[in-house]
Amino acid sequence: MDPNLIWGYPEKRDSWRTIFTLAYQALGVVYGDLSTSPLYVYKSTFAKNLQHSETNEEVYGVLCFVFWTLTLIPLLKYVFIVLKADDNGEGGTFALYSLLCRHARLSSLPNQQLADEELSAYKRDTPEPTSNFSFSSCLKATLEKCKVLQRILLVLALIGTCMVIGDGVLTPAISVFSAVSGVELSMAKEHHQYIKVPLACAILVFLFALQHYGTHRVGFLFAPVVIVWLLCISAIGLYNIFYWNPLVYKALSPYYMYKFLKKTKKQGWMALGGVLLCITGSEAMFADLGHFSHFSIKLAFTFVVYPSLVLAYMGQAAYLSKHHNLDNDYRIGFYVSVPEKVRWPVLAIAILAAVVGSQAIITGTFSIIKQCSSLGCFPRVKIVHTSSKIHGQIYIPLINWILMILCLAVTIGFRETERLGNAAGLAVITVMLVSTCLMSLVIVLCWHKSVLLAIAFLVFSGSIEALYFSASLMKFFEGAWVPIALSLTFLVVMYVWHYGTLKKYEADVENKVPINWLLGIGPKIGIVRVRGIGLVHTELVSGIPSIFSHFVTNIPAFHEILVFLCIKSVTMPHVRPEERFLVGRVGPKEYRLYRCIARYGYRDVHKDDLEFERDLACSIAEFIRSEKTECNTFRHNDLDDNDDNERMRVIGTSSTQLNGIQMCENESCSLPIIDSSEIRSERLRRKRVRFVVPESTKMDVDTRRELQELMEAREAGMAFIMGHSYVKAKKGSGWMKKVVLNYGYDFLRKNSRGPSYALSIPNASTLEVGVVYYV
Repeated sequence: MDPNLIWGYPEKRDSWRTIFTLAYQALGVVYGDLSTSPLYVYKSTFAKNLQHSETNEEVYGVLCFVFWTLTLIPLLKYVFIVLKADDNGEGGTFALYSLLCRHARLSSLPNQQLADEELSAYKRDTPEPTSNFSFSSCLKATLEKCKVLQRILLVLALIGTCMVIGDGVLTPAISVFSAVSGVELSMAKEHHQYIKVPLACAILVFLFALQHYGTHRVGFLFAPVVIVWLLCISAIGLYNIFYWNPLVYKALSPYYMYKFLKKTKKQGWMALGGVLLCITGSEAMFADLGHFSHFSIKLAFTFVVYPSLVLAYMGQAAYLSKHHNLDNDYRIGFYVSVPEKVRWPVLAIAILAAVVGSQAIITGTFSIIKQCSSLGCFPRVKIVHTSSKIHGQIYIPLINWILMILCLAVTIGFRETERLGNAAGLAVITVMLVSTCLMSLVIVLCWHKSVLLAIAFLVFSGSIEALYFSASLMKFFEGAWVPIALSLTFLVVMYVWHYGTLKKYEADVENKVPINWLLGIGPKIGIVRVRGIGLVHTELVSGIPSIFSHFVTNIPAFHEILVFLCIKSVTMPHVRPEERFLVGRVGPKEYRLYRCIARYGYRDVHKDDLEFERDLACSIAEFIRSEKTECNTFRHNDLDDNDDNERMRVIGTSSTQLNGIQMCENESCSLPIIDSSEIRSERLRRKRVRFVVPESTKMDVDTRRELQELMEAREAGMAFIMGHSYVKAKKGSGWMKKVVLNYGYDFLRKNSRGPSYALSIPNASTLEVGVVYYV
């Protein structure tokens, strides 16, 4: 992927070679799930409710619905409209929600600042002086003021996210189960469950067991497998069309949809729950946008995937139009239309394609959970980056095994394509409905287009999806309850975590102490300053956290260099390394108290501890050197409602500060340095730290002395003061609040991981302070 896309630059005109390469890779990563849908669409549609008659009106009607559904939703809606609503190159449900958060300040993250809006990736469109802009402003003001609407919007985004997670359970189950169902044609019907279910479960266990290796080792095989599969179903489709019914193309007329519904009535309407499976995986085009370019995804779908799927469905319809004496329970499916001579090779290719499609949705589930965790909507879990070179390839062990258990449970519990299809269909169409609702708001608030255009999009796409949603919902007791149960479970977990996190931050803000308290308490209790750098972790972006005041009153000593460190996420996918830190001074200069705010996007990878410590020390040194410069600075009293008067400066990581201060550790430097000429003998064995300053830099004596003290403190080492604040419902609170905070959030907090940067800190360098808030 072009790095300019990652950091928010406009998409460049890539060479045709680059575009074709990305389109080739997109076939394996994006379209594996969508390309395997012919395995189960007809079988799910004709299960029980629909009969295959001699008139072929049912088959032709289903083909017509499939064709126009593929044309209107993946091709028209996603390729030509939704793909344009990217969040600095990233896509998905949370990308739409992130766009709305930035344009209407609806962020679910509590510690946001106006300084975050100065980030170059904050890309806010310039309002156009059109007549509809007044409506856009009115809608924006309403959303910003109404907390209920904000919660509804958050819940809507969370529902879409939870359904994606549910899709991560159901898609591998139905894809693999449908792929192995080809073996049923070579054995008696009563033996099917003894072969299909164990074989599908074995493949699923193998698939999930390989996740911790990452996809980069076998990812190069994904595109060839999908291409071979698409060529295979296209060739079989063409063969069936010319051999069985060359006039099947007439069924593409919308008139056959009318005939289908007129004849089948309620049974036909309920059968649409199987038809919608033809667009399973369409959301991946938008969700995986961050790894490819817009044009490459459009190119791959329009000229390869779309025609291949149309030929495959037409071929199956042509075959079924000439074969009416089929057992509807299991013989109306993909494999029955495959010529017997190539059936076993096709079965092997189908299994591989199903594994590739399942891998894509599993990886996508890991990615969206990481986004939710970064935005404070999911408990912190262990995240393993499986590739140091390929962006976004992660593995979450806990989620992986939960998905495997649930996937095996639905496979063993249902043991048939119909119920699996009913469950998967509801998950798919719910995600699309959520995307349609959010997209209509994006059209008005972010693109500043006419409200009539947004309504037209909502009515057009929403009516089609609502039709399929109602058909799926009618099969609630036939499998559709599974995604609802899964999404409700994850929704409760995510909302409880978000609510508890928000209450904890509000308690931190209410109990923070002003800087005057710290300045006045020193002479009273005789505070001692010890050597080294003390990092006080806090979620606050201003003020002094109450945990530190609790610490100082019990242990009247802290380090000679004290840094209030806040590591926070922002509602955008990436933050440039040049804009990583906001650094400021707390209190008078002689106190050597600093505030450092490290900002990360929800798709950013946090650096390892050693590199982060190095960047942190360099950012403070660079702030000291350039403190008198007024550009790129912000005052806290301009950013937040507080009485602190801290001037914050934007500082990049050490690798981006080519003209700034660099740090050398245990190595020789030829450039001018800040060094200590008097080093005691007992410190010779310690790690030696030196700051390399630009040759043109002119510093006064005070600045040089402050850098000298910072360097010596870095040599002495860093200590981390980790604050743990807990929230409990106060007396008199409602029973729901008590259950959520005292039991739900407390359980999630105890079973979630701490901040990622704090996990590898040596215990000897860590001081933990706890405080309980009653809210």
